[in-house]
Amino acid sequence: MSSQTSSHKPRVAVVFGGRSSEHAISVLTAGAVLRAIDREKYDVLPIGITTDGRWALTADDPDRMAITDGRLPSVAELAESAEGGVVLPVDPTNREVVYSEPGSVPKALGEVDVVFPVLHGPYGEDGTLQGLLELSGVPYVGSGVLASAVGQDKDYMKRVFASFGLPVGPYEVIRPREWEQDPAAARKKIVDFAGQHGWPLFVKPARAGSSMGISKVDDLSGLDEAIEEARSHDPKILVESLLRGREIECGVLEFEDGPRASVPAEIPPVTAHDFYDFEAKYIDSATGIVPAPLTAEQTAEIQELAVAAFEAASCEGLVRADFFLQDNGEFVINEINTLPGFTPISMYPRMWQESGVSYPELIDRLLQAALQRSTGLR
Repeated sequence: MSSQTSSHKPRVAVVFGGRSSEHAISVLTAGAVLRAIDREKYDVLPIGITTDGRWALTADDPDRMAITDGRLPSVAELAESAEGGVVLPVDPTNREVVYSEPGSVPKALGEVDVVFPVLHGPYGEDGTLQGLLELSGVPYVGSGVLASAVGQDKDYMKRVFASFGLPVGPYEVIRPREWEQDPAAARKKIVDFAGQHGWPLFVKPARAGSSMGISKVDDLSGLDEAIEEARSHDPKILVESLLRGREIECGVLEFEDGPRASVPAEIPPVTAHDFYDFEAKYIDSATGIVPAPLTAEQTAEIQELAVAAFEAASCEGLVRADFFLQDNGEFVINEINTLPGFTPISMYPRMWQESGVSYPELIDRLLQAALQRSTGLR
């Protein structure tokens, strides 16, 4: 930790954007987080990562980090320079962030006390950034390397949940080599799965989020196109059977005495879309029902399951856990998000708002928990 006096405000680097297909969603989240951080309590340094991986110094301007006329924002539009780069030293004794441009003397931007990563998907939410920050010795919001990696890979996430006795729906995995070496055999594996569990199927990237690359496949004719769409986001794909029931989500937040669950929310069926896809979430501004209309027993059960999922994956800080409440009354966990969206319509902050934790308080609690947590083994 860098030394802090009573007059020193912790310096927060909000890192956003990134190389994944969820780049724009991360920018939206960053805008909401920057707007909510208490500037009386924290100094803020916005750092955007472009789609090609450059760390850029960006404007601290949340208004430009929004969907405008259906157009998604990007770090490239917010960067103060088309070539300048921000460097975080991989040295636990040095928290000094440096900015450099070609042909210019590098400029010190000061020390960073904590990083708030709001990256979604690969190269940010999946343990890669968390590993860099561990090497740098800089505290950060959210889960560590293992939980972040498990939370990103839906295959291993489901394996972990099943090993802890959590209810998981039927699924099949097609690994990159399977499709590349023998697509016919891989296709047969999926068709056999459909024969056992029925159509329709959902074909999705194993390591993506925000409903990117997901297709609902009603029969064999749409399978190859769905596989290629998923593989355009991730060479490893997941195939899931349709779970008939209601989509219920629950937030988990780490308090001083351990993780607690929020009131749950329900994602109602979206009539203009086959499922809760990217457009439904972000372009059409679909909104969930908070709190979800559940019985007291159902609410208690899903809260218990959400905390159990948080603990099973060794998560820290925050998680949004997504479930299906099946027609037979049983809950099945679909996935967790270790860095859920914080956009104005995102479910995680809305669930905590309904649970008595305001948006600014939520941000503050996450930052304070990160500042008090050590890096390294813990």
